[in-house]
Amino acid sequence: MTPDTFRQQIAALTLRIAGRPLDAALDAWLNTECGPDSAVYRELSASCQAGVAEGWLCQRHQQLDGGGIRYGRIFKPAPDLHGFSVDVVDMTDIAGPHHVHPEGEIDLVMPVEGEARFDGRPAGWLVMPPGSAHRPTVSQGRALVLYLLPNGKIDFTKDSA
Repeated sequence: MTPDTFRQQIAALTLRIAGRPLDAALDAWLNTECGPDSAVYRELSASCQAGVAEGWLCQRHQQLDGGGIRYGRIFKPAPDLHGFSVDVVDMTDIAGPHHVHPEGEIDLVMPVEGEARFDGRPAGWLVMPPGSAHRPTVSQGRALVLYLLPNGKIDFTKDSA
């Protein structure tokens, strides 16, 4: 696995979702068409796990109360990615820093250990609409989470809620 191959996988996915509203309908579509039983999910999950193991994903570390997270932006927004940036985080039973999604966020939840959930959701996709906010939280184990951000937009806040 290489970052170039991973980029091609992401580009193939973003081609399918480009221009669609980030809403409950997209959430349902992704979980039906690209959910845990699909080749898309299996390929992306395997690529993320390989990238972490090989050291080209999640290269940064942030210490937080109760532990730490590994993270990193692998790709900035680009035309071949249909304007999405790509980040991957590695979290175990922890809440990350609070942030707002000015243009929304698409998350791929990939449990690695235990019955890990991301913001209460099991393996699969979570679409957050524009203007939504949260403290990204992994519970019940370890998960990798791939973030697609339209135009790379994310605003970290000082809010701890």
